[in-house]
Amino acid sequence: MCRYRGWDFYALKIHYLCASQPENTLNSHDIELQSAVIKFAGDSGDGMQVSGGLFTSGSALAGNDIATFPDFPAEIRAPMGTVAGVSGFQVRFGSQAIHSPGDQYDMLIAMNAAALKNNLASMKEKGIIVINTPGFDSKNLRLAGYAPTDNPIADIKNKGFQLIEVHFSKVSQEILKEEGLSQKELERGKNMVALGLACWIYRRPISTILTLTEQQFIHKNQWADRNKKLVQAGFNLGDTMEIFHERYVVRQAPMAPGQYRGISGNQAMALGFLAAGHRAGLNVFLGAYPITPASDILHEMARFKSYGVDTFMAEDEIAAITAAIGASYGGNLGITASSGPGMALKTEAIGLAVSLELPLVICNVQRGGPSTGLPTKTEQSDLFQAMFGRNGECPVPVIAASSPKDCFYAAFKAAKIALEFMTPVILLSDGYIANGAEPWKYPSIDDMPEIKPNFSPKEQEHYQPYARDHKGARFAAIPGTPGKHHRIGGLEKDALSGNISYEPLNHHAMTQWRKTKVDNVVVHAPNLSFIQGNSNSQLLLAGWGSTMGAITTAVENAIKAGYDVAQTHFHFIHPLPANTQEFLSSFQHIIIPELNTGQLAYIIKAQTGIQPITLSKVKGQPFFAKDILDFIVSHFHQTQTSNTE
Repeated sequence: MCRYRGWDFYALKIHYLCASQPENTLNSHDIELQSAVIKFAGDSGDGMQVSGGLFTSGSALAGNDIATFPDFPAEIRAPMGTVAGVSGFQVRFGSQAIHSPGDQYDMLIAMNAAALKNNLASMKEKGIIVINTPGFDSKNLRLAGYAPTDNPIADIKNKGFQLIEVHFSKVSQEILKEEGLSQKELERGKNMVALGLACWIYRRPISTILTLTEQQFIHKNQWADRNKKLVQAGFNLGDTMEIFHERYVVRQAPMAPGQYRGISGNQAMALGFLAAGHRAGLNVFLGAYPITPASDILHEMARFKSYGVDTFMAEDEIAAITAAIGASYGGNLGITASSGPGMALKTEAIGLAVSLELPLVICNVQRGGPSTGLPTKTEQSDLFQAMFGRNGECPVPVIAASSPKDCFYAAFKAAKIALEFMTPVILLSDGYIANGAEPWKYPSIDDMPEIKPNFSPKEQEHYQPYARDHKGARFAAIPGTPGKHHRIGGLEKDALSGNISYEPLNHHAMTQWRKTKVDNVVVHAPNLSFIQGNSNSQLLLAGWGSTMGAITTAVENAIKAGYDVAQTHFHFIHPLPANTQEFLSSFQHIIIPELNTGQLAYIIKAQTGIQPITLSKVKGQPFFAKDILDFIVSHFHQTQTSNTE
């Protein structure tokens, strides 16, 4: 029995038994799909994130596996009707394991011409396009950048797509006309009408969607009942429009028994820190300055003040990290979260934490750069910054999360290393997995590894603040502990007493100790292993961070097509897993897809002498599995041609 505990995009707390959801019954005109991809797209004020989230919730509660990709404009209120202002929510739901939100859409709901223009290239052949007709008037066509002679609706028909034209705004007005609302409010519900129609087309359990809608809007005056009426009206359109010849069924996915919830990467990261604090027996402190796309970590952790969590929204990035360092010095699990521009401001303080040898987790939810770059778009371009972006010899362990739910385990692991090795740890996520979501099976807190902070026992005599254990980690002392007072600061310290020292041999020794300590973190880095394929495969695909889902799908498809491909994934970037050299050396060709210009490939070559092939994408968008598959196929063809010659 698989129980979902609310698909928590919007703090829903509804309990369902998956086994109690009836299997969808196929009618004569129904088509069964293993998975489907839907994109809700419109202006940033059209409620696409809400509609997509509720559709996802209903699909999860119906027992499907899920992956989502919310996509936001960079500006808080981008120009309405323009391509730059399009907000979208992509959801893939299936009766089998889902690794990514998908490359192409089975159905696009476009609220205006800009939404169509922004997404048309990603449509599947003969896919369904639902358009909101008032969003395609002459004004909207002009704002979207269409020429006066362009006719995108005719083009849709000519290209063989299934076109459905609905005046969603008019339906909303009709349903709400007796509510005494303004004209703007009357049109506000068009996204909910679209949601209802999508549920009809894909046979989503409408009773579940209505319950979720009520929970979503329960505190917003009468909008809970209004939106339920709008969803029902959209659902009824499917029966009344008489233009549908078929509906689609996606059955439940086989999932291990247990208690589940939907979780985004930022939510998972917050819960990982909460679990780490519990296992370490410490309070958790987060110092953060709001920045896209990391702000939700602060929002989420602020909910847990009753569980020993303190959150501090600082006036700037420097105050945020130094407050977290102070909390760590006081015996807490100190955390700070930001993105690339904020990491640049935190650089000096990271060096201070390295010098102090205090535990600290620094989360970098990467986005497009440089400078302010692409605030709402994803990238993996901060790896060099994480590895080398500090003055002096300043080594820091670097861990990368690979999926929304993996953010929980990566956060827990980062906290464990920080506390047991008395070191700052940089934890890399990115906008793709931070905002995306998937089902997550609740772990038992008792099954999580024990965390033993390297604090000096009270009974320890003759305390030397920079004496070390077998790992090279010092024993920190909580301020106020009798007999354990010591100096603290960013100047170099004596290797035992912690007093200021400018002695050359001492500085050399301390530099080596700090390096050795981080090198010893390799005991927590799992050896590279095969996700697919084996050491006899002709080609290895290796990834890190959020590329895992697309790579997994691409390799699966390559193997099905007869190509001899293997796959592995790096969760630890510094130090690299102990078997990296041996593992990679057995392959003549290694491809590393990265959302940068080849930063991990550069690091691997520098440390192992092995030169991987880089597949780069720096467009502010995640990899498509097809991009990677095409590159694999091209590589095999080039190799065969070269061997023939």
